[in-house]
Amino acid sequence: MKAVVITTPGGPEVLQLQEVEDPQINEDEVLIKVEATALNRADTLQRQGKYPPPKGASPYPGLECSGTIEAVGKNVSRWKIGDQVCALLSGGGYAEKVAVPAGQVLPVPQGVSLKDAAALPEVACTVWSTVFMMSRLSAGETFLVHGGSSGIGTFAIQIAKHQGVKVFVTAGSEEKLAVCKDLGADVCINYKTEDFVARVKEETGGKGVDVILDSVGAPYFQKNVDSLNIDGRLFLLGFMGGAVTQVNLASLFAKRITVQAAGLRTRTLENKAEIVSEVEKNVWPAIVAGKVKPVVYKYLPLSEAAEGHRLMESSQHIGKILLVA
Repeated sequence: MKAVVITTPGGPEVLQLQEVEDPQINEDEVLIKVEATALNRADTLQRQGKYPPPKGASPYPGLECSGTIEAVGKNVSRWKIGDQVCALLSGGGYAEKVAVPAGQVLPVPQGVSLKDAAALPEVACTVWSTVFMMSRLSAGETFLVHGGSSGIGTFAIQIAKHQGVKVFVTAGSEEKLAVCKDLGADVCINYKTEDFVARVKEETGGKGVDVILDSVGAPYFQKNVDSLNIDGRLFLLGFMGGAVTQVNLASLFAKRITVQAAGLRTRTLENKAEIVSEVEKNVWPAIVAGKVKPVVYKYLPLSEAAEGHRLMESSQHIGKILLVA
């Protein structure tokens, strides 16, 4: 099969489509013939040598895919050859075929094309496992998502609105904020021209929001704490702006604030299967009902993975970038 290989750690140009061995499945896995895969920030870090795949995972990038099942392991009962599915991966999505534990596979939701389904697993599992399963965001609460126009952001806006939450977003251009508003965001803040802390305070009568989802990290940490309500929860998904900061601990005490952080890729198979199951139960019906839609910025062929990475690193995109196998 063909796969996108990281020939050496470096810039987008190190990604090359090469002929490689087909993956072998074990008895608890399925083999998916890939229709499409989607880019995630983690892929760009892996390409730079900063985020190696977990032990035993595929060396090729790609944390999600959609496609058709081509083979099933002998312990797999739910899936059969020919099923159209999408899946959460530990790696290997940038390829024509990928082996996946059966517990990380989801049916393509009715109303979504096989290709576009590749845009769903990583964002759905990330947002549901963090904001809902861990931070327990619930109806009637307020939620701020930084980078509202990202893949994570565009999904988080929609599912939070569907759950009866008031949604605040930050983004860096009026075009991006307009998309967030169209997706249902209630309060849209341009972080380049506005102080998000002041605006959050103003819009909440001085209280702050209940939950914040952030991938910026260090530069936003104290500002996030200052933007939270009593019993507020800050969830850190990444630290694109830096990992080390000073914090005034008294401000955490005063508001009884919880700070949480997690990724998906390094979780155990059991833990991933549990998240995927919760997503199918809680998120898939919202997608089938048309309340949550995949937001796709661009489709590129697998051979143009480098171009996809350049686009992602320029941060011009809104929603997801897909590679079509």
